[in-house]
Amino acid sequence: MKVRAQIALTIALTGLLTAAGVVLAVLLAYERFEHESSYYRADAFLKRVTTQHNDLLGMRERFGEDFDGFLSNLVLYEPDTQLYVLDPQGRVLSKTGQTPLAPDYRVAMAPVMMAAGDDAMPFVLGEDPERMDTRVVVAARPLRPVAIAPDQPVAGYLYLVTRPRALSSTPGAALHSALSQPFVLLMLAVVAASTALAAWITAGVTRPLKRLTDAVNDIRERGLEDPTQVVHSPDSPALPDTVARNEFGQLARGIEAMLETLRKQWGALSRLDHFRREGVSNLSHDLRSPLTATTACLETLERRWIDQPERDDDYRLVSVALRNTRNAARLVQSLGDLARLDEPAFQLQTQVLDLGELLDDVAIRFAQRAQQLGVNVETVAASAASARAPLASVDVELIERAVANLIDNSLKYGAAGGAITLSAEHKDTPQGPQAVIQVRDRGPGIAAADVPHLFDRFYQSRQGVAPATGEGGKGLGLAIVKRIAELHGGELSVASTPGAGTVVTLALPAA
Repeated sequence: MKVRAQIALTIALTGLLTAAGVVLAVLLAYERFEHESSYYRADAFLKRVTTQHNDLLGMRERFGEDFDGFLSNLVLYEPDTQLYVLDPQGRVLSKTGQTPLAPDYRVAMAPVMMAAGDDAMPFVLGEDPERMDTRVVVAARPLRPVAIAPDQPVAGYLYLVTRPRALSSTPGAALHSALSQPFVLLMLAVVAASTALAAWITAGVTRPLKRLTDAVNDIRERGLEDPTQVVHSPDSPALPDTVARNEFGQLARGIEAMLETLRKQWGALSRLDHFRREGVSNLSHDLRSPLTATTACLETLERRWIDQPERDDDYRLVSVALRNTRNAARLVQSLGDLARLDEPAFQLQTQVLDLGELLDDVAIRFAQRAQQLGVNVETVAASAASARAPLASVDVELIERAVANLIDNSLKYGAAGGAITLSAEHKDTPQGPQAVIQVRDRGPGIAAADVPHLFDRFYQSRQGVAPATGEGGKGLGLAIVKRIAELHGGELSVASTPGAGTVVTLALPAA
């Protein structure tokens, strides 16, 4: 999710939560207001009743059952109000309600004493004898017998239960009632309008960030090859105004300075890389001719002295020199090949080929050398699970070179009497269909610490197994194989167990 969308969503959620909080606050304030107003009204009512009828207990004794009717007349115009006369222990003596109560029913006295006390209270919640599952606003006044002597003890209480009309039977109904009020709807409209305005302002404020993001993405796609086409091309989005003093201006100036530094460094690196490739290529080309001539001379001397026992010492010296000259020639050839493969302008000459047939040709090339070393090179057919031929669009010369390097490595470090197995098959993978080549040997294997570095240039592995000879010994053989795999859009991996052999897998996109 984009930053602008996140900010807009945050503003909307904040507005909704604010609206919900305001509605809840209104509900709570409205409920408290109703409780307080009901309590003040009830307390004033009881004050008038006790003032006009200061001998309610005596009237109850005189009127008997008619006293309940008298109480009902007092609350005739208050349908949500019930009036009770209680004794000092809370027992109901008379009532206005029609609901029968249990014999000797008593009201909880704590709210009664609180309401009848001298301390001013905002409201008191107490017990409704007819509805024991709810708490309602109550009011109470103490009743004393009429006598000349002052300070008579409390002989009972006049207890009034009010049921606020605004508080519906369910919280949902109360919420609906509150939301139906015009001022609440107006409040929601104000919140919605403020949210829309904030989102519009946010879009305007973050517009430079969007332009900056587009410019950075454009740089990422175009790269730094041509500095004049990075930011300043006509179809390239410009950076935000770098003169601005806000945070976006500071960020734009920082990115602009960073790009300038990167362009300079990239230019220097490009020049150095070009010089390196050109130097290696020229050096390889210049060394190839004298090394070839030296090899020819040494081969001539070797053939001339091979049958002259008196020249045995000279023959051995020439053989050592010839072997090292050939190794140097192969090393120079490998350096030249790597320089050629690293050229940005290098193009593959591809054609669709069955990799199984290619492996057969390479195996034939190594058959005689493998026989001299006592190693069997064999190719195996694709597994029955692979119904398709391992077809791939490849540069035949380069793939043959890659497989040859892998076989050459296995021959150098494999044990006599072992075997090298070549296989190619088609596989369906999560990355897509692939043509997979595997070169498996039963040699001494590779140490786990060496495996991650096998494809690094000039990294030498298994030095204790064979001397550093040729390109394999100098760490260029597998580097060439890796570069060939990269040029074909493939992957190269190694699995090895010390003492149990090595498996090198070259996975190429299938054709």
